[in-house]
Amino acid sequence: MRGIRAMATYEYTAKTAGGKSVSGVMEGDSEAAVLRTLDERDLYPVLVEAKTDAPASRWRGKVKMRHVGVMYAQLADLLRAGVPLLRALETLARASISGPLKQVILRVREDVSAGKTLAEAMAGHPQAFTTLHVAMVRAGEQAGFLEEVLTNLAEFLDRVDDLRSKIRGAMVYPLLLTLIGLAAMMFILVFLVPQFKPIFSGMRLAMPTRVLFALSDLLLVRWPLLVGLIVLGVLGARGFLASQFGRLTWDRWRLKIPVVGRTLRLLGITRFCRILGTMLNNGVPIIQAMTISKDAAGHSVLTECIEQATENVRAGEPLADPLKASGLFPPEIVEMIAVAEESNQLEKVLVEIANTVERRTNRQVDLAVRLIEPLILVLIAGAIGFMAVGLYYPIFNMAKTMR
Repeated sequence: MRGIRAMATYEYTAKTAGGKSVSGVMEGDSEAAVLRTLDERDLYPVLVEAKTDAPASRWRGKVKMRHVGVMYAQLADLLRAGVPLLRALETLARASISGPLKQVILRVREDVSAGKTLAEAMAGHPQAFTTLHVAMVRAGEQAGFLEEVLTNLAEFLDRVDDLRSKIRGAMVYPLLLTLIGLAAMMFILVFLVPQFKPIFSGMRLAMPTRVLFALSDLLLVRWPLLVGLIVLGVLGARGFLASQFGRLTWDRWRLKIPVVGRTLRLLGITRFCRILGTMLNNGVPIIQAMTISKDAAGHSVLTECIEQATENVRAGEPLADPLKASGLFPPEIVEMIAVAEESNQLEKVLVEIANTVERRTNRQVDLAVRLIEPLILVLIAGAIGFMAVGLYYPIFNMAKTMR
């Protein structure tokens, strides 16, 4: 969609031949077009500037991802129907049910009317459009399949919203159990454990009992130290994740988490394969397509792997070899890519891989959601059991000694 322009609105102040000052609003393709129109009307321009929406700059609010997904679907439909980009954005702003998103769309429209691409305009609003969204839109603009990218983004965000709703619904009961369990443990540590200290004084205590007494002292006596440690931990984690090394380390660690890591990896592979296959199908050279689609993976470790694969392909090597060497792509996917390269069907096979992996990932997510509830129950039961052992084990020892 690069190069699509529509009428923008300009405010002007001009002088007539008799020296009278006039002001007004005029639509035009550019500021130069407005100046030409004023000259044709025998008006001498004093000031011409693009009209801005003042309330938009003052708006502060959170943009919900489900609203962004609806906006992507509507924008794809409008562009597919032949509506110019600026007019489509203006239509979406009028029809938007979300106040914050409406103001973001208006700002994006202003940036596009000033000559920016849609991806460049979206990049200035990270509260609404993530880096992944911008990368996919940029790929669609450069390769000429923006409508398809927007449709994919809308479907992706719709699936993410459904997944979040499913997880929230499944987490209500486990979270309730967690809150009750934490409240019970806090009550034991703050009120019950101090009552047992005088009874157990002078005794040789077991490890669980010593741990309970230390936690109770931390909450009752050394709570400033606990607060300070929490604050330092939060600040340190934010600083660590803000650095490139920290983000890369965190991404690598996330991929090693059971179930979660594999799910994140497969989601990134799905996005990469879908964008790369779509771009190749639209005639984009493979080097350029890989350079653009690497950002669609949404994960720094996968991005590094794809960058290395791009260099190998540029050197004349097959795509499957560096992907296999990385260890991030499952063997069956690498084998499908290798066969597709030999048969010159890579663009079709990549889209098929994306569809297959996406279905498999959805099943894994459903399984992970089902495992959350029993896992939390086991953890809470283990913590309360540990406290019970810590309190009652010395009592049993005292009973033995008395007998």
